[in-house]
Amino acid sequence: MSKNAAGARTGSEQALALYQELRSTTGESFDDVAHRLDLGKAERERCHEELVALGLIDGARDKAPSGTPAVVAPDIALLRLLQHERERLESRLAETSRAHTTLETLAGPFLRAGMEPGSEVEVEIVEDPARIGRELADLTNTVRTSVHSMHTGSVRREEMALELARDRDRVARGVLVQAMYSHRVGQVPEMIQHLAERTALGVEVRLSAVVPMNMVLADENFALLPTDPHDPDSAAILARGPGLVRSYRALYDYCWHAATPYGHEEPAEPGGDGLSEQQRAALRMLASGIKDEQVARNLGVSLRTVSRLISEVMQELDAASRFEAGVKAARLGLLDGEPYEQST
Repeated sequence: MSKNAAGARTGSEQALALYQELRSTTGESFDDVAHRLDLGKAERERCHEELVALGLIDGARDKAPSGTPAVVAPDIALLRLLQHERERLESRLAETSRAHTTLETLAGPFLRAGMEPGSEVEVEIVEDPARIGRELADLTNTVRTSVHSMHTGSVRREEMALELARDRDRVARGVLVQAMYSHRVGQVPEMIQHLAERTALGVEVRLSAVVPMNMVLADENFALLPTDPHDPDSAAILARGPGLVRSYRALYDYCWHAATPYGHEEPAEPGGDGLSEQQRAALRMLASGIKDEQVARNLGVSLRTVSRLISEVMQELDAASRFEAGVKAARLGLLDGEPYEQST
């Protein structure tokens, strides 16, 4: 690559070019590689910060750009990032969206550019709903061992019969089928019948107070999830290859073990009577994954007021974190009713 071509790159493109060079060379310092790409001091600092933030170079062993960096393979960086986010999930539920964004970043150009030859990892952004439907249909015929799905909302009425037909085929072939839904979905009359029918066919169904995104996983080799967790009609991320899918499976397993088997839900406990309608509305919006800024706009209040409302809710529910408040609110039946959706 010529210096002029490298110099024409900007922002993340510079970081990507630098990362590729670091992976293809050994023993060279960060500054030497950056100099070869004709990057100025400010550009070097920015690229260094970006690569460290993504976990693609080891910040602990390479605190200064002038040193020889410890370059991290994309799949290892992804696993480290996922572990870090899992540890934060219970205390910072609101950061699930940010974790997804970072995962998407790693699953995009950095992963495709940096993956080892023969690693058989493919990542694709699919915008055509018909293509997504075909992929799910093909999955019924190709899956061998397991299908794991999580759903933030109800299944469309016209899709229920198709889903049951797929369940029959998969279970008959000995495929493990697990499905996770929000507690709110388990209170919709049509869904109550649908979940009962799925369970009768042999599908393992669980309900959770928190379902971070729609997701379908199969055989630790296939993953389908949205680019925007808050928009079910957004383009989908289609990933193939165990190096990446295992990471999504780890997130799924964490949520699965925190969920309740369908038919064994604990009854709502009394309490929460001290919450005002405004506090209840804020609580339901946050439980739906809506960010503080949108909550403030929906309620017509300031961000400071939203923070105060959430603090009051946590105090009323005797919760140490937003995540704990969401779990307790679900048990108390405070999240019943129509979920809030983000406005566009």
